[in-house]
Amino acid sequence: MNSELSLRTQLTSLGRALRDLHKRLIEVETQYFGAVGSPLEHLHLVVNHPHFAWIQKLSSLMTEMDERLGDEKDISAAEAFAFRTAIEELIGPNEKGDMEFRARYNALLHDSPDVVMAHGAVRQILVGILPAK
Repeated sequence: MNSELSLRTQLTSLGRALRDLHKRLIEVETQYFGAVGSPLEHLHLVVNHPHFAWIQKLSSLMTEMDERLGDEKDISAAEAFAFRTAIEELIGPNEKGDMEFRARYNALLHDSPDVVMAHGAVRQILVGILPAK
């Protein structure tokens, strides 16, 4: 029970860190995109415009993790590590990663100190999510 609580706590913290990273990515991509109009128009662009489409891979993964955290069933170490692996396939350092996502992501890492800080916060949590024994 105690380890499941710890895994749930780690994944909850990871979800918060991912939301911050996601927000930072959208902010930088919005700067590159240009004027977006109202917040509703901005949301519509983020969800539907090809310029932002690559970020949806992270959005989907965050949604999947949030849904799993909303479930009352225990979270196994294997499930938690699977989330770690999926995130690392996007943001690194997993060698089998999504190279299209990674290229866009790495460009923003080089362009934005805020993205670097948010990335560091995610990485710090990920290293604590260990494979099942």
